[in-house]
Amino acid sequence: MIQLTLLGTSCMVPTKERNVTSFFLDFNGEGILVDCGEGTQRQMNIANINRNKVKKILISHWHGDHVAGMLGLIQTISNNTEGTTIEIFGPKETKKRFEMLMNSTYFGNISRLNLKITEIIPKDKDKLETFYESPNYYLQAISLDHGIPTLGYRFVEKDKRRISTSKTSKLGIPEGPLLGKLQDGRSIEFKGKSYSSDELTYLVPGKVIAFIMDTAYVKNTIILAQDADVVISEATYLDKHVDKADQYKHMSVKQAAQIAHEANAKKLVMTHFSQRYSDVSELEEEARDIFPESYAGFDFMKIKV
Repeated sequence: MIQLTLLGTSCMVPTKERNVTSFFLDFNGEGILVDCGEGTQRQMNIANINRNKVKKILISHWHGDHVAGMLGLIQTISNNTEGTTIEIFGPKETKKRFEMLMNSTYFGNISRLNLKITEIIPKDKDKLETFYESPNYYLQAISLDHGIPTLGYRFVEKDKRRISTSKTSKLGIPEGPLLGKLQDGRSIEFKGKSYSSDELTYLVPGKVIAFIMDTAYVKNTIILAQDADVVISEATYLDKHVDKADQYKHMSVKQAAQIAHEANAKKLVMTHFSQRYSDVSELEEEARDIFPESYAGFDFMKIKV
């Protein structure tokens, strides 16, 4: 099961309706937090998300509205659990800045946590780089342009092999170890005959989620979003304010929609809205002129992927 919860969809300043940036991805019970703005752990409470499920934190960049909630979240987890490993990934300077953040206050129980900090510095700035892989999924990053070291992230579920029950039933292959071998991609022997996994199984493509946080409109955003099932993208301004987007290295809703269109994505969920827009329906309409499957995200929005 893959479920994504939007915990904060405002730009730099929180509003009554929107907190600053954070997203929680639940993959079969494992929690991956993308950015951790001020108030994230309270948003998790409201969304009924167990904070102790967080096993990885992906930091897009070190502006305060994307990281200021990490201090409190880690303190809470350290009080609640012992021996837990949390892996924190981020761009260049992440180790130094995280250490400065932790040293800004006293932690009585920080030693109860195993914190692993990894800086991702892509060897080729114009290519996706895989920085983590598990048996069921992998994580990729690519450089973006926001004036400071900034990364976009891509979650990729691995393809799943499924048994063709119509074929195995016809052959009389019973449930049990033989089907397990086929699902693992191995060949089997049954009633004196050999069968390859490819003959009796099929592949279900894994799901892909792209996270495009603060950035100017650059070609790497399209690489990041390519063929994604869901693209979570900043869309800070209406097109009439695109000059401000250019000035602050952000994107307009039309630019976000153009990325989804060019990348052949299935769905675009926009976020990081400027507080000047109390009603974001106009932003959604503007994006749909280019990419019909565009949606304005909102705090506590849940997306099953």
